[in-house]
Amino acid sequence: MKAYLFPGQGAQFEGMGKDLYESSVMAKELFHKANEILGYEITSIMFKGSAEDLKQTKVTQPAIFLHSVISAKLLGDQFQPEMVAGHSLGEFSALVAANALSFEDGLKLVYQRAMAMQEACEMEPSTMAAVLGLEDEVVEEVCENIDGIVVAANYNCPGQLVISGEVEAVNNACEALKEKGARRAMVLPVGGAFHSPLMDPAKEKLAQAIRETNIKTPVCPIYQNAVAKAVTDKDQIKENLIAQLTAPVKWTQSIQQMIKDGGTEFYEIGPGKVLTGLMRKINREVQAEKLA
Repeated sequence: MKAYLFPGQGAQFEGMGKDLYESSVMAKELFHKANEILGYEITSIMFKGSAEDLKQTKVTQPAIFLHSVISAKLLGDQFQPEMVAGHSLGEFSALVAANALSFEDGLKLVYQRAMAMQEACEMEPSTMAAVLGLEDEVVEEVCENIDGIVVAANYNCPGQLVISGEVEAVNNACEALKEKGARRAMVLPVGGAFHSPLMDPAKEKLAQAIRETNIKTPVCPIYQNAVAKAVTDKDQIKENLIAQLTAPVKWTQSIQQMIKDGGTEFYEIGPGKVLTGLMRKINREVQAEKLA
């Protein structure tokens, strides 16, 4: 079975999308429509902005969404998904690609999500850290025994887990994890504690917008981050999207479930090739490649 994967925040790069814009009339129309929806020239930042410009959450998230969704649309009949998944933000790209969400509604939700997350980040100093070389259970146990808020946030692949929470708690957890034998426990240059309880204010803001958005039954199952299993029920899709802001990204578990359910060919669509790299660490036996 063919599975398509869509990247999340961190996949952005300078000049992203310019080649798509210049090579296709459809892409050009969609980029112009995006500028109208957002009320600012995101194309200008994507095509000409600096790495620093692209790092702003309110720019990064819609930029990655646009690159991913337009890339999928340009594949035309070549795009025949039997299952889809997206890493964090990528879940919105996956839903548009699976015809569960319109391009316009997807972009509006992504922008609202980005703004709500930005606001939540500004409310309290918080951060994330990558932990390499430890079993998930060890990382979880260390986090549970640290004072303050720090939780497992991104299960990226075996031996690579991202933790998220209050600055002091994350720093203390990093020290404790190094003592436990972590190969690395490194604070990441991010705006805040994504996929942690500190995103509760963003979750409350976004919940109403998601519930009011028209989401249809997707053309194929979507494996959602919060539950790591196939979902096709539109109401369940909405609830999982809301839960996703404070729940961990169960990426390893999602990919393992997709393979168990018959996934044999995995194609990454969108900027970068981070997910293709993670696939090879999760399971080397299945085909994994960057498609667009």
